[in-house]
Amino acid sequence: MTQPPGPRAYHPDDHAALSDICVRTADNGGDSRYLYPDPELMPSIFATPYAYLEPDLAFVIDDGTGRAVGYILGTADTAQFVTAFRKRWLTLVEERFPEPDGPPRTPSEEMIALLHNPERMIVPEVADHPAHLHIDLLPAWQRKGFTTVGPAHRFGEHGHDWVNGAMSCGYARRGVRNVLGAIWDAGCGVSSRGPRITSEMVRGLPVASGHTHMARS
Repeated sequence: MTQPPGPRAYHPDDHAALSDICVRTADNGGDSRYLYPDPELMPSIFATPYAYLEPDLAFVIDDGTGRAVGYILGTADTAQFVTAFRKRWLTLVEERFPEPDGPPRTPSEEMIALLHNPERMIVPEVADHPAHLHIDLLPAWQRKGFTTVGPAHRFGEHGHDWVNGAMSCGYARRGVRNVLGAIWDAGCGVSSRGPRITSEMVRGLPVASGHTHMARS
C-alpha cells in the first residue's frame, strides 16, 4: 500500500539504497560514478559506517513505496564514533580499499586517504557540539522541503521537518537537543534556517566534511 513520502527508521534492507543515494549525490549533489568507479567507496566513508555503528540514529526518507530516496545519518558523539570507525569499521573495508602508499594521485585515492583518516572529523567545534550528521537526498527529491526546519511543519507531515523529527526520536534520547550549526552535504540542495538550525557557528569549515554539529543540553 502506497503511503505519503516521509521519514522512517533505517532498516538493513535499505543498505543498497543507502549506498546508491550516497553515490548519486557525492558530486555536489549529483552522480559521482564518473569520479569514483568503485560504487562502494563513497558509501564506505560517508554512509554505511553510520548505519553500521549508529543504527538507532539512522533514518531515511521513504518515497511512499518502501524505497529510500534520502537519509539522515549521524552520531551523538563524534569522538566516540571516530574511535569505533577505526577499530570496528575500517577493519571491514581496508582490504578492499588499502591505504595509498604515497600522495593521492586520483580522486579515488583522495577519498581512500580520507577513509583511513577518521580523525579528520575531530574539528575544534566538536568540543562543545559533539554530534554530527549527514543528510542526502536523491536529485529528484531535492528542494522539495524534506529538510525544511521550522515551526510550520510537524515530523511525519508529508516528510517535512524530518531533521527535527529524527532528533526527537533518536538524538534526544542520546542527549542531543538542538542543532546549533549546519554544514549540509551537497546532496541536500537546500539552505535550511530556522529556530533549530543556523549556519553561523561553523561557517568556514570545509563543505566536504558534510557535518552538522549539534549541542547537548
